[in-house]
Amino acid sequence: MDLFSVICVSNLSEALPWYEALLGRRVDEVMGKEHLWQLSANAWVVIDERPAKAGGAVLTLGVDNLDEILDRLAAEGFGHEPVEIYPNGVRHVDVLDPDGNSVSLAEAPAA
Repeated sequence: MDLFSVICVSNLSEALPWYEALLGRRVDEVMGKEHLWQLSANAWVVIDERPAKAGGAVLTLGVDNLDEILDRLAAEGFGHEPVEIYPNGVRHVDVLDPDGNSVSLAEAPAA
């Protein structure tokens, strides 16, 4: 089974730099108006310019380099919500793209 998480944005030219900063690289594939990043063998994040549907996405990504991602976003002028630490040691933060779509980043504690 494959997963394609489609996030609708109102303006690709504003959204692309944000997602490139978040994901740490340029887009992997473009299919029409859809811009795809492959996160693993069977999982993709897709942004698609659909202004009428922009702003309602909620996505959580498990990461192992939370500080690096937040530093990369900050270097591009993009902010984030405060980092939370859950009782089990997971570090969690919400970041909002230019349309208000929410991407949560969760980093498990070191083993």
